[in-house]
Amino acid sequence: MSGTAPVEAGLRLATGTGRLVVTATVLASGMAQLDGTVVTVALPRIGHDLHVGLTGLQWVVNAYGLTLAGLLLLSGSLGDRLGRRRVFRTGVVWFAAASVACAAAPGGDLLVAARALQGVGAALLVPGSLAIVGSVFRGEDRPAAVGAWSAFGALAGTVGPVLGGALVGLGTSGWRLAFLLNVPLAVAVLLASRRIPETRDPAATGRVDVLGAALAALGLGGVVLALTSGPSAGWDATSLGTLGAGVLLLVVLVVVETRTRHPMLPMTLFRDATFSAANVVTFLLYGALYGTLFLLPVQLQRVAGFTPFEAGVSLLPMTAVLFLVPARVGRLATRFGPRWFVTAGPLLAGAGMLWLGRVGAHTAYVTDVLPGVVALGLGMAVTGAPLTATLLAAAPEGGSGIASAVYNDVARTAGLVSVAALPGLAGITSAAYEHPVALSAGFERAMDLAGAAAVVAGLVAALLVPAPPRRRSRAGRVGPRAGQRAS
Repeated sequence: MSGTAPVEAGLRLATGTGRLVVTATVLASGMAQLDGTVVTVALPRIGHDLHVGLTGLQWVVNAYGLTLAGLLLLSGSLGDRLGRRRVFRTGVVWFAAASVACAAAPGGDLLVAARALQGVGAALLVPGSLAIVGSVFRGEDRPAAVGAWSAFGALAGTVGPVLGGALVGLGTSGWRLAFLLNVPLAVAVLLASRRIPETRDPAATGRVDVLGAALAALGLGGVVLALTSGPSAGWDATSLGTLGAGVLLLVVLVVVETRTRHPMLPMTLFRDATFSAANVVTFLLYGALYGTLFLLPVQLQRVAGFTPFEAGVSLLPMTAVLFLVPARVGRLATRFGPRWFVTAGPLLAGAGMLWLGRVGAHTAYVTDVLPGVVALGLGMAVTGAPLTATLLAAAPEGGSGIASAVYNDVARTAGLVSVAALPGLAGITSAAYEHPVALSAGFERAMDLAGAAAVVAGLVAALLVPAPPRRRSRAGRVGPRAGQRAS
């Protein structure tokens, strides 16, 4: 295939090349997903091995997320212009090299720097993996290919905590093996991706919005830096100045993206009330989720006495639910409309977070952890597909790609802000992190805050996400209006 947009004479999923394309893209996106879940479980051991406190651990997570969120939209534009296969393979090589640097890091500062570089690689490969699947297959094969990409990517999230816990449990430096695991996966991706046809978007013209990407990265960086260091510094003049500068740069970003001819972030998307409401729900819900997933493994290991492997296994029910449930929910949401799913899901997830606040020094897994983990997983599973469909249905014709990218970026930005801000808001300072009693009290407050944010997300959905138009069918039953976009 030439370097053009997808045509109907594209690949068939049942061919050898088609299966290789899915394999390569699934392995790549799964590699990034696996890395995130492995690192979450490994945080306490990383802190012990490298003598890193709470603030350092926050940066181990957020350095990756910051470069990923800041460059995600830009990398999608690069793929459209330079070739999706080329940018994707570049991202795979970059990610693998940064993973080696993470594994070899002798101290916390260098690990944070390597994680930032790893985020750049993820920003290149993650959007490219789905863009390739969506562009090289025949129209009738595309839904099945996307479904396979989504399902097996979710499976990587299911395996991640258990595999991460097992590797970290091998010894003090077992967390380094978790990063090195990416190297053979990257080699497999590069071998499988040699037969991916190159595609570009012929409509992608104009200059790449480098200024927008720089403003996004610097603005988010300032906000995250201030939220991470501010509580420990007593919100001194430096912290407040950094926060103000970050917010100012984000305001400038909005102005620039409104006026530029080829914006990385088209602000016109937010003129649609449903699109804006769905993004508010996304920000609140995913912020609560990422904050919970950052603190829960720490609480389980430092307070409840779980081993890294036990902490990883404890999350398995949640990720299993996320693997098994969304497809069924998607079909129901198509039939009944997304509103009640994106309302009930956050409420259920919030209930799970509130329940997890019970985790403490004398935790019983079956009564204190399992119900909260299952409720959290069910809530996210019930919300995910209908929320995504709501966003895509609210996008203008031909704008589903950028709408999807904005959705992913909002979710990742919410995670950045939450991991930076939630510990401080809950009173988990660097000093409290070192004392199990203080850490446990802060964790309970953090789960109350996260649960409240998820509940607010559900209320926003109930009030602002419109119900689908209904009509009475010939059989007398009420159903979605004919011709309504699936959601």
